[in-house]
Amino acid sequence: MGDLPLDINIQEPRWDQSTFQGRARHFFTVTDPRNLLLSGAQLEASRNIVQNYRAGVATPGLTEDQLWRAKYVCDSAFHPDTGEKVVLIGRMSAQVPMNMTITGCMLTFYRQLGTAYVSATTGAVATALGLKSLTKHLPPLAGRFVPFAAVAAANCINIPLMRQRELQVGIPVTDEAGQRLGHSVTAAKQGIVQVVISRVCMAIPAMAIPPVIMNTLEKKDFLKHRPWLGAPLQVGLVGFCLVFATPLCCALFPQKSSIHVTRLEPELRTQIHEQNPSIEVVFYNKGL
Repeated sequence: MGDLPLDINIQEPRWDQSTFQGRARHFFTVTDPRNLLLSGAQLEASRNIVQNYRAGVATPGLTEDQLWRAKYVCDSAFHPDTGEKVVLIGRMSAQVPMNMTITGCMLTFYRQLGTAYVSATTGAVATALGLKSLTKHLPPLAGRFVPFAAVAAANCINIPLMRQRELQVGIPVTDEAGQRLGHSVTAAKQGIVQVVISRVCMAIPAMAIPPVIMNTLEKKDFLKHRPWLGAPLQVGLVGFCLVFATPLCCALFPQKSSIHVTRLEPELRTQIHEQNPSIEVVFYNKGL
């Protein structure tokens, strides 16, 4: 076999991001929890492969599949701007195990919402406690969906708060070639809405399916005689749902989203037309 060609664009995802299937395959790779098990030496080896390839040097015997694997391993552990290793629990590959634990515990101990949401936002607490009081006289299954309402409220509040600077100064918008054209608050708002929708949808399978299953199982003798199995079983069900929900919901919208120039702020619209009157659509990173 010959040497690996140096014209493979590893700056972009491997699969076509204009299709849902391509985005789903990309995020299934990005959120793969197995990347958390890689040693420091394996992470450094992957980073060296990627850095060498970008510098025009292909590792001898390297295949294209191995190059893409190294690229995704590198992206999963190192910050794209600073190059520093990201804290383990902050990596995209930690999304499933971290959320599995948190969500599983929320669903298991949903009757103790006052304690469970001490560290949550005021909006989430109000939603959770308000709905809890409303569901006191409803079947137990209804109460199990209170955590989902709280999570949805928390996402609607927390994501805009975490990205409030973007709502003040905007996010970079570029042309199709990646040339920066300016900053747009309108694009930031659109990106935040897309992320909120993705996060809420991400929670639906993990917080809607396990309660129904657990509500049925708790009526069976098997679980009645083994109540200690409730928590691990719930966490396992949540984890199974999140393995699929996380990448599929991240893929709902393109990472490199677009917005028509006519929807931008008047000043930025004028600035873009002065630079290049033919530009009709600009692009931005929606975030995660």
